[in-house]
Amino acid sequence: MDNYRLILVFTLVFLGLLLWQAWQRDYGPQSQPATTEIAQQEARVPGQVPPDEALPTVRGTTDLDASLPQPPEAERVAAQRIRIETDLHRMEIDTRGGTVASLYLNDYPVRVTEPDNKFRLMSPTRPNLFVAQSGLLSAAAAPTHETIYHAPQSEYRMEPGQEQLSVEMVWEEEGVRVTKRFLFTRGEYLIQVQHTVENLGDQPWAGREYRQLIRTDLDSSMQSAFIYTYTGGVYYSAEEKYTKYSFRDMRDRDLERDVQGGWIAMIQHYFLGAWVPPEGQTNRFYSKILSDERYLIGAYTPLVELEPGASHTFESGFLAGPKLQEYLKQVAPGLHLAVDYGMLTILAQPIFWLLSWIYGLVGNWGWSIILLTILIKAAFYKLSETSYKSMAGLRKLAPRIQALKDRYGDDKQRMNQAMMEIYKTEKINPLGGCLPILVQIPVFIALYWVLLESVEMRQAPFILWIQDLSIRDPYFILPLIMGVSMYVQQKLNPAPPDPMQAKILMALPFVFTFFFAFFPAGLVLYWVVNNLLSIAQQWYITRKVEAGEKV
Repeated sequence: MDNYRLILVFTLVFLGLLLWQAWQRDYGPQSQPATTEIAQQEARVPGQVPPDEALPTVRGTTDLDASLPQPPEAERVAAQRIRIETDLHRMEIDTRGGTVASLYLNDYPVRVTEPDNKFRLMSPTRPNLFVAQSGLLSAAAAPTHETIYHAPQSEYRMEPGQEQLSVEMVWEEEGVRVTKRFLFTRGEYLIQVQHTVENLGDQPWAGREYRQLIRTDLDSSMQSAFIYTYTGGVYYSAEEKYTKYSFRDMRDRDLERDVQGGWIAMIQHYFLGAWVPPEGQTNRFYSKILSDERYLIGAYTPLVELEPGASHTFESGFLAGPKLQEYLKQVAPGLHLAVDYGMLTILAQPIFWLLSWIYGLVGNWGWSIILLTILIKAAFYKLSETSYKSMAGLRKLAPRIQALKDRYGDDKQRMNQAMMEIYKTEKINPLGGCLPILVQIPVFIALYWVLLESVEMRQAPFILWIQDLSIRDPYFILPLIMGVSMYVQQKLNPAPPDPMQAKILMALPFVFTFFFAFFPAGLVLYWVVNNLLSIAQQWYITRKVEAGEKV
């Protein structure tokens, strides 16, 4: 039965997707523990990122010295944390280099049941170390991310009604004054970062600004055992577009690329941290792997020269927050692609747009998934009808096929010839269900990634016991309904003549129920609704065919 082979192919495609995710989790871009170096890291001053090695090696620039001596321990201890709270962020900036050392997202709790426990995106310590550094590189005096700044106050708060908040810190040495400034705007995840350089001496000054992100791989406690999502570096250029640069890539070779505009980022499931240079500026994108299995991706600007008495402001955007597609589109070209739908982005983005449009009407992501499933099912109605008519015809012929099997026994050749004669006489195409299923596979996989990757699904409530569509059903009710619906679908299909095929198909509802028990509830909801609609359509068509009526 070719239709059964096709159903098995569809099933194997889905199981193959799960196996691919498992392979990515086990053998994909991830770090291996370096126990000796980790122990050395933990022995350092708490909360500090190791010095020196995190600085970029500026290739092809003989006028800059990118290596600095490690500051004395007393100076390291002198660094302080500036605490900042805005409408969207609660963060700490280290006066050593103005490093973004800690960052919480006010609108994103860790769990629905713990609204006051906010999600921490950035941290200077393991596990899940993730910091953002920036500084200046010069053969003359210049502050790097290891330099101590002076800050006039240690706490800042964006008050109700306040639209902007400016946090400044100052460094001055050898006739060079640098003011590092963070500009926060209400409602914006994008933070403007500035280095204003004033040459107060009597000698010319030349230097560059660099920005970089350093992180470790995600701790295993933050990763699903059944679903793989990418964590690692990405960058965007007009020529190469959206490009992943995984931790494995960083181990294999350093990134070295001149890019006009573009951006660099470290992404994870639902969230990202990114540096966004000015659009017309050409930067050198680079990467490094540091000790303790830390990974770095960064960018530095062209050289700027200042005569005595002159000043210059280096500007860049730093974004730390959720991967909200419409917002990211406004920040920089291609930044919305950080919502990684993989190879089927061309299908996934229209699906997400439609899903968002429906949400704008109904105000509930669960009902939006249901309505989207209905629309997709309606779009494929005629294709599904062809498949179900073929299956209904085969179901009607099942007794005659069984009789052929009893007559010819193990003579497969004569049995197949007799079956082809029956198909020809009854005008039934045993491959009639192939095209509809094959066409729907890419759409299903694209929708799968939309529901998996879109941060809008995170902690989105549906009804009753489903209060978070991004995690598994707490009572496994939806997976059980899905398993029952798969079983009912099988009963509507003709029984395969091959006993082995019959056993495999009977096992599939149990296999899928097990897998889906740990899948996000939003994905299971889609599958349940799709199955129920398929059952209704298939039952209607089967009844018509068996009654000899025209469908």
